Amino acid sequence: MQRDSKRVLGEYLVIAAQTGDRKACDQLAQLWQPALLRHALRLTGDGELARDTLQDAWIDIFRGLDGLADAAAFPAWAYRIVTRKSARSIRGLQRRRQTSAALAAEPARENPGERDAQSAADRGPLARALAALPHEQRTVMALFHIDAFTVAEISVALGVPVGTIKTRLMHARRKMRAALEMPDTPTPNPGGRDDRK
Repeated sequence: MQRDSKRVLGEYLVIAAQTGDRKACDQLAQLWQPALLRHALRLTGDGELARDTLQDAWIDIFRGLDGLADAAAFPAWAYRIVTRKSARSIRGLQRRRQTSAALAAEPARENPGERDAQSAADRGPLARALAALPHEQRTVMALFHIDAFTVAEISVALGVPVGTIKTRLMHARRKMRAALEMPDTPTPNPGGRDDRK
């Protein structure tokens, strides 16, 4: 498998950070922040929650960095931490919502999926097809095709078996293909006459 320059630089920075190089820690965070934030946003559906979750995840990442034996495994390992933190954030948010009597009195908030679908509609058919996928399939497709993770790395990042990742990719691709290949069907002639003469 060919490794891109981001992955090679990331491995170097992981090794340097493990030796106590604070500058390498900062550079590692700068290198992976955008991708990890996108992942947290995919999982939480809320920008502010995603940023808070990622901030907490970076604490765990830097605390556990010395225990990471293979620098090449950093992306999948870091994504896994963000996945766990996102799940914890969502559970905490759900508990707060359930216990808050005031929440029932508030007007319904916009569904993040609807907001994502609306903004995707402005970006074209491929983005609309991706936004229309179920959450699990959309996450796997984004990790595989946008973040260039292998199936094994996605499995580690999400804590899901490799077979499940492959199945989600297969179903997501089928749904996207169907959405993108919608056949042009001729509109029926209301009068029943054939106007092609």
